[in-house]
Amino acid sequence: MAVPKKKTSKSKRDMRRAHDSLSPNGISICPQCKEPKLPHRACASCGTYKGQNVSGNEE
Repeated sequence: MAVPKKKTSKSKRDMRRAHDSLSPNGISICPQCKEPKLPHRACASCGTYKGQNVSGNEE
């Protein structure tokens, strides 16, 4: 099994982990009720998607 000869410095370790951070989810605004919603999903408050009602609750 391979064993490193030298200790990896904090700088090298942190540079390797530079791309591991999580990015926040994008949030869009529902055009019907102006509530925040996840993109490409039906609105949880009014139940519309692309201008059409897709859930059982009628408004």
